[in-house]
Amino acid sequence: MALTKLRRGHKAAPIAEINMIPLIDVSLVLLIIFMVMTPFLVQQQIRVNLPRSVSANEASDRPIVIAIQRQGELSLNGHAIAITNLESELKPLLGPHGDRPVMIQADRDLALQRVISVMDIAKKLQVIKLGISVEQPK
Repeated sequence: MALTKLRRGHKAAPIAEINMIPLIDVSLVLLIIFMVMTPFLVQQQIRVNLPRSVSANEASDRPIVIAIQRQGELSLNGHAIAITNLESELKPLLGPHGDRPVMIQADRDLALQRVISVMDIAKKLQVIKLGISVEQPK
C-alpha cells in the first residue's frame, strides 16, 4: 500500500483505490478467448457421421455448410433450420454472383432423398460450387 504525505504536518494516509486496469485487461482477454472458441464449440456439438472417400481433399474457400443429421434435421452454418426455410436463409449467404461454395455434410445412414432435396434447393439458387463432405482416409 502506498503512503502519501500531506502538507502542514498531517499524518501520511494510505491510498485506498482499486486499480481497475488489470481487471479490464483480464476481462478483454477472456472475451477474446470466448469469441474465438465459440465457433469450434458449436461445430463440435453437431454430430454427423460422414461417409469415407479415398480421394478426399480439402476445399480452399471457406464454404457454407449445410449439415443433415441422421434424423433428417438440417443446420446451416451450425444453426438449426427447417428445410422450408433453407432457400430464404441460404440466398443472402451466397453473395451477389452465387460463387461462394456450399458443402453438404450428410450422415452416411441418411436417406438419399433428403440430400437430393437440399441439392435441388442449391441448384435452384444457381450455386456454382456444390460439394458433399466426406471423411478423409486415415
